[in-house]
Amino acid sequence: MLTLYHCVSARSFRPLWMLEELRLPYELRMLPFPPRAAARDYLAVNPLGTVPALLDGGLRMTESAAICQYLAARGTPGVRGAPGTHGALDVAAGDPAFGEYLNWLHFGEASLTFPQTLVLRYGRFEPEERRQPQVAEDYRRWFLARLRGVDAVVARQEHLCAQRFTAADVSVGYALMLAELIGLEPEFSEPVRAYWQRLQQREGYRRAMDAQERAAIEQGVSPLPATVTGTQA
Repeated sequence: MLTLYHCVSARSFRPLWMLEELRLPYELRMLPFPPRAAARDYLAVNPLGTVPALLDGGLRMTESAAICQYLAARGTPGVRGAPGTHGALDVAAGDPAFGEYLNWLHFGEASLTFPQTLVLRYGRFEPEERRQPQVAEDYRRWFLARLRGVDAVVARQEHLCAQRFTAADVSVGYALMLAELIGLEPEFSEPVRAYWQRLQQREGYRRAMDAQERAAIEQGVSPLPATVTGTQA
């Protein structure tokens, strides 16, 4: 049984989405945000106090894009790279699209989510006296500039690579989800907006959204994301 530690609509939504796409059995443990301050016992699971944390037997992983890659490879043995096969979210190393797949998988976190965390920190989460509006604005522009790379691809094809939905779409899709939560969606280009709307129509995405809300309520955690509540990081 896989165990995922998750905060509502945080980076840990990536592995949750993957788990639902792959229909893998898992236990979802919800945490208040930020867990390093609001759930101190979680530090025994992840000393960094960040989410996600994925436990698979004796394995512990804490990087969302790496977990996506791991689950894609682990969850689809023998069917990697097979369009239309249930749960085939990986791209095999011998596939011509493998390098492009890895690039987009990590682009979603390193180039798209990272600048948004600075927008959030210095625009919302820090106490008023520590906020830095210019920093928030600079990294807002950084994110939008990097988003042009996504636009260039989805303007001409439905998915980012391999001519099908993969873990790379989950990684980048979460960055678009976060952008919408912090009010950047109006600045999406039409191709990016259409791509994001397609991703939200996937059953796996909808199941993941339902799963986090249901688990949050059952476990006594606010079902609202920190981006809405303004919880300090």
